[in-house]
Amino acid sequence: MNSPEPAAVGDPFLERLIPALAAAPGVLAIGLGGSRARGTAAPSSDFDVGLYYRRRAELRAASVREALRDLIDDPDSASVTEVGEWGPWIVGGAWLTVARAKVDLLYRCAESVRDVICACRAGQISMNYQPGHPHGFSSAIWMGEAAICRPLHDPEGLLAELKAMTEPYPAPLREALIRRFQWEALFSIENAETAVGRGAPTHIAGCAYRALSCVAQVLFALNRRYFVNEKGALEEAAGFPITLAGLTQQASFVWRAIGEGNFGKVLEALRVIEQELRAVTANEQFR
Repeated sequence: MNSPEPAAVGDPFLERLIPALAAAPGVLAIGLGGSRARGTAAPSSDFDVGLYYRRRAELRAASVREALRDLIDDPDSASVTEVGEWGPWIVGGAWLTVARAKVDLLYRCAESVRDVICACRAGQISMNYQPGHPHGFSSAIWMGEAAICRPLHDPEGLLAELKAMTEPYPAPLREALIRRFQWEALFSIENAETAVGRGAPTHIAGCAYRALSCVAQVLFALNRRYFVNEKGALEEAAGFPITLAGLTQQASFVWRAIGEGNFGKVLEALRVIEQELRAVTANEQFR
């Protein structure tokens, strides 16, 4: 059995979990992601664990389940999928409870991640439909995952190689993200405006969500930060060096106005945010 990397040493939970996962056939590397990798986790936060595999040696659900059989609190309730079961971008994984801690396993194909990172470095990105991501799944998320992950098991140096490819933050990726999402923020607002007269509050709320998510995407790119999940992204972006004054308060106002059905105020507030973002982008984009 492969032993865990030094990053796992000192955490009793990971010292039990990682050797078990590393023993599963097909597991090439293991990385800790999410808030625990960024150092912002609360004691109750999930453990987000990436399992990397080779294209020619895919993981199997039965192998993952068997590797963790003695650790899972309730094996009958554990959800473990095959590769591809959750779609082409989340790919697959597992929702488990181990020692009363929630563990989310996410599969990642090493070759596919490397290809996406190369594309992102050249300024080539895609935005894809994916359940669980109401804003959509940007291909650059895979690059961001590699950038922030904490390697826990990396015997062949895969994660070290991928992480090296993420530094420094690529200028072509920054420009591509700004170009894509700056435009969509305004388009989403204009789309919402066409729905006001038709009495379509759900559509208006959806457009507002997309507009604010696009604002977050642009601010992450301006600050050369990797965007890996829309949850909490706007609040995080509000604390960046390059940001919009009062962003969280402005967003809160938008949602209050939606709840009150005051769509004129919603659109007015979104227009102000978009105009302020455009001014910041014009000032900062090429620095």
